[in-house]
Amino acid sequence: MKKIQPVILAGGTGSRLWPLSRELYPKQLLKLTGDSSLLQATLQRVEQLPGVLPPIIVVGEEHRFITRTQIDELDMFDDYSILLEPVGRNTAPAICAAAEYCGELDEETILLVLPADHIVLHQNKFTEAVLRAAVLAADGFVVTFGIEPTSPETGYGYIERGEGTRVASFKEKPDLELARKYFEDENYFWNSGMFAFSIKTFRAEMQEFAPEMVSCMGQAVEKGEIDDHFFRLEKLAMSRCPGDSIDYALMEKTTNAAVVAVDLGWSDIGSWRALWEVLDKDANGNVIRGDVILEETSNCLVRAEETLVVTVGMEDTLVVETTDAVLVAPLSRSEDVKRVVTRLKKEKRKELSVHRTVYRPWGSYTVLEEQPRFQIKRITVNPGAKLSLQKHHHRYEHWVVVTGTARVINGDNEILLYENESTYIPAGTQHRLENPGVISLELIEVQIGSYLGEDDIVRFEDVYGRQEKD
Repeated sequence: MKKIQPVILAGGTGSRLWPLSRELYPKQLLKLTGDSSLLQATLQRVEQLPGVLPPIIVVGEEHRFITRTQIDELDMFDDYSILLEPVGRNTAPAICAAAEYCGELDEETILLVLPADHIVLHQNKFTEAVLRAAVLAADGFVVTFGIEPTSPETGYGYIERGEGTRVASFKEKPDLELARKYFEDENYFWNSGMFAFSIKTFRAEMQEFAPEMVSCMGQAVEKGEIDDHFFRLEKLAMSRCPGDSIDYALMEKTTNAAVVAVDLGWSDIGSWRALWEVLDKDANGNVIRGDVILEETSNCLVRAEETLVVTVGMEDTLVVETTDAVLVAPLSRSEDVKRVVTRLKKEKRKELSVHRTVYRPWGSYTVLEEQPRFQIKRITVNPGAKLSLQKHHHRYEHWVVVTGTARVINGDNEILLYENESTYIPAGTQHRLENPGVISLELIEVQIGSYLGEDDIVRFEDVYGRQEKD
């Protein structure tokens, strides 16, 4: 059997699951169904495949550190690669980059392309489907996975099967009447966005149908650079690359497409309602997460992240609470969340991009209080990690250690702080915070000044190679 090279596409932002999903903390990084994020669950699935090679994960540059942290949390792979996209160009260029990055592999190696933000409930059926697809891919086919529909769904594209396993056509998202016809016809399947093909076949097909894309992404890899644990694609070459999905760039043009029909317990979780449909429910049809109390409530999705949420007399309703936003809507209108996201973007609201808890390569910080001239944060620094050597022009900082040990550079002084000890950092003073211990360091930071923005950072040294916000 040919080796399988997983390519995990993890570059999306998933705005339809706002307020939980944000631009800087997107859907694939969320723990929506259990103790693992969607990205972690995807990696756990591929790790169980026979003949599988270390995965390649393609991710947006702004998500690189938390992606690496989540992969390392699994402690599952001795080796893996993270390709950084300096600009977003959709799925086809991302797959091209991965194929070019595999330059030293045998061209008969099978690329297994998987989105990082989907749910698959049945591991055994997934493994069986991948092995069937690998056989077709080894025979030179461009293989897609068709999901056997469970309802007339208008939110998915469809695949029409022709003779044998060949694809007859791809269909756009239909209206309800057409979706019902597709549902009743055994030769129509939901388009899952999962693919398999040999490196050789993919390169030949893309060279025929998208040569400019192949050229640009070839240059992006050739001129790319290793950056710590990442491979950074060259920005100028990728900026010139046409942006297109793999469906439009290849699948709808090739005459060499095959479909593997499967029932995986699959969902792309394109909305809160889609999540409600796949999760376990209580006796009244409710999906609940967090500290929730329900009275006379049925067929609802209620999720509490930080505070107690109580519902009384609710039906078919969505309630999602986070530290800085609450969403309430009929479940049937969960698709309309994207309209809210559009408004947030237009109004330049920070709730579009970040939560009150923000993840950094060294740990995280949570904004506890925010006022015009002061701000209070809880800072968590991972064992062995340290922030950049930096200074601020406009703010003064007071640090109080809650747990752990802090090594602090404060101007010309280096000190160790323990629980209930503190230090003061004047504006304009070079400083650095480090956790030399084996447990997490937690401290409270009080910032005071005329400007408290995260861009008031001048870096002098950084172990993570960053140049902007910490």
